[in-house]
Amino acid sequence: MLRFPVVPSIYLDHAATTPLDPSVLAAMQPYLTEQFGNASSVHALGRRARVAIEGAREQVAGVLGCSSAEVVFTSGGTEGDNAALRGVLTGAALRETGRPGLVTSKAEHEAVLRTAETLAADGHPVTMLKPEAHGTVSLDPVRAVLDEHTGLVSIMLVNNEVGTISDLPTLAEVTHAAGARIHTDAVQAPGMLPLDVDVLGVDLLTLSGHKCYGPKGVGALFVRAGTPLQSLITGGAQERRRRGGTENVAAIVGFAEALVQAEAERVAGSQRLAGLQHRLATQIRTMLGETVWFNTPLDGFHPDPQPVAPHILNVSFLPKAGQPLDGEMLLLGLDVAGVYVSSGSACTSGAIEPSHVLLAMGASRDTAAATVRFSLGRSTSEHDVDYAAEQLGLIASRL
Repeated sequence: MLRFPVVPSIYLDHAATTPLDPSVLAAMQPYLTEQFGNASSVHALGRRARVAIEGAREQVAGVLGCSSAEVVFTSGGTEGDNAALRGVLTGAALRETGRPGLVTSKAEHEAVLRTAETLAADGHPVTMLKPEAHGTVSLDPVRAVLDEHTGLVSIMLVNNEVGTISDLPTLAEVTHAAGARIHTDAVQAPGMLPLDVDVLGVDLLTLSGHKCYGPKGVGALFVRAGTPLQSLITGGAQERRRRGGTENVAAIVGFAEALVQAEAERVAGSQRLAGLQHRLATQIRTMLGETVWFNTPLDGFHPDPQPVAPHILNVSFLPKAGQPLDGEMLLLGLDVAGVYVSSGSACTSGAIEPSHVLLAMGASRDTAAATVRFSLGRSTSEHDVDYAAEQLGLIASRL
């Protein structure tokens, strides 16, 4: 009888998605079964659904430090980013402000970059700023391009590929001084950073349920009171006419529960993850030495350390004797060893292509293609990161 070796299953791709927390599923369950009412219906089942949605809205508002009227439920991060950019820069909102211009960064998520491209194709002035070598946008380049045409600045709070944290309060101050509004994609921030929108200074903020142990297909967009927003989805009066369509009650309830849990566990959880992040970086440096470059500007591992989220560690392999390492084989080797990681954003990594974030940061195509992003989560243990680093070293030595 053939015997196959037992391969562990170590999930280190939490920046791509997280498992649904059992307590979140339990909160959702009634709205998947007996409490199936349409929240727009006036009968008892509909009213219960409406109460559940508004309760969830209050929970999200509590985490963000805003009014519940400023929370719009969406289908996730991509819709939230689209709704923010197009909502502020098109239609009735544009007619009100007269400011069609967008300023953003080449290191943003694809949801922002592709939306920026379509806005540019429609005639909007779009400025794409090059990030610094550590992945954030400096203040001076933003200040230099703001003008009377700028309607919106969009800079993500936590970079989803390298984990760098942007100084949003300062960016917001400069943006507002120029008469524009500021949006941030904060999808990677729940459970890692405080999300008080007044402290951040933002006018719009995007969240996604499945990045914080909630369900897929749901998220939220914070829209500060007084911010004009053109609805992208018409056909219903839901979400105060800002997003038409029958609400997914179960998903909304689950998202709110997950977000509240993430905030409750943030301080202790982020400290634990920061320890594991440093442990993983140390193991990789010890095993592979100067053959790797840490794209995450972690203190002690990067020449220009910056504030970083505690759950992301992005490393690239430098060419050996002028020969680039095969990044696809590296990822496949880790997969066979039972270590599940990615090369970058899950929205683009179905095909192994060099990361647009790393290219924007100045990496060569060969180095950007030979990249691994580890992203840690609640279930990650010291054993997991030790095993991952060991397997990374073994596989790299064979390539």
